Amino acid sequence: MTQTTFQHITVAFDFPVVFTRRAFDPGNPALAGILGRAGAGPHRLGVVVDGGLAAADPGLPSRLEAYVAAHADRAVLAAPPVVVAGGERAKADFAVLEAVWKLTVEAGLCRQSFIVAIGGGAVLDAVGFAAATAHRGVRLVRMPSTALAQNDAGVGVKNSINAFGRKNYLGTFAPPYAVLNDQALLETLPPREARAGLAEAVKVALVRDAAFFSWLKENAPRLAALEPEVLDEANRRCAVAHLQHIAGGGDPFELGSARPLDFGHWAAHALEEATGGELRHGEAVAVGVALDTVYSRMIGLIGPAEAEAVLRLLVDIGLDVWHPALAALDMAASVGAFREHLGGRLHLSMLTGLGSRIEVHEVDFARMAAARDEIRARASVSGSRREG
Repeated sequence: MTQTTFQHITVAFDFPVVFTRRAFDPGNPALAGILGRAGAGPHRLGVVVDGGLAAADPGLPSRLEAYVAAHADRAVLAAPPVVVAGGERAKADFAVLEAVWKLTVEAGLCRQSFIVAIGGGAVLDAVGFAAATAHRGVRLVRMPSTALAQNDAGVGVKNSINAFGRKNYLGTFAPPYAVLNDQALLETLPPREARAGLAEAVKVALVRDAAFFSWLKENAPRLAALEPEVLDEANRRCAVAHLQHIAGGGDPFELGSARPLDFGHWAAHALEEATGGELRHGEAVAVGVALDTVYSRMIGLIGPAEAEAVLRLLVDIGLDVWHPALAALDMAASVGAFREHLGGRLHLSMLTGLGSRIEVHEVDFARMAAARDEIRARASVSGSRREG
């Protein structure tokens, strides 16, 4: 005789995403307020810092220590900050994971303690994976230090490292305890990194928010000049759009295969892998968005004027729509790898307008190749910085 009992568990996840400036100014209440949500302190903190940020802002550890000292009722540093490799190196192997696991053991961090991760998206991904697996979950506070991390990777619920030649192959779904977007940290970014983050803003506007797309067009010259005020607004609006999708899209842990916010990402992931991470994620997304926009036009979903508006915006804010690695990409294999990454039926978002999309489940590779040829020709005529 067979008997089945179905277990139903409902768990609500609630975490703040705070936008502020100078988070480690002792008078700034943001981080102390986040820790206060956990009840009476002081709470033990383990801090992990992106090596790139540590080099660009060597005064950060001392400001952090001064902040903790000023809020001794809320926090105590359980160990000196740990500096780890930044960029895609953070996700290349188990080095960051092992460093965080070692920190939790040696500093006596438990499930009631906090790990504060300060850095770019790759560091947040790797530290988040380690925090989610130490003690089956140590509270994580993310402090993204790049535009891409503040408007996308840092506000989501995913953590991962790369393995077996695949991007984000090993990881977890584990929401952070909080996200603290200190917009002053973006002042340390090289122009290339600051600009790359705008690709996600264009992407999310295209699939969700026509008004945001219009705002990006209107402010393209100021965005290209990397004016802090408009960059802050673009990053905030992009982050909010991502949060709204995660909360309201019906599949926060991606149990299905549809991922509308991955518009342009099948090619982006393949380009990142093909270039060994030399091409930044945002730069790869810009190329992928351009490719899928032209393809959307070629299969009759959008008109020439809409496709031109997308390509023009990418160029106007300083992003390239072409990279030579795209010429050698095996498109069928790349789409196949993306299907496997989705874990089921192929779902690719394609545009039906500026702010709307549908899911397609098959690709006409002849037309996709024609779309590739078109953006290569366009880049050659306009003198793309990456052509050749």
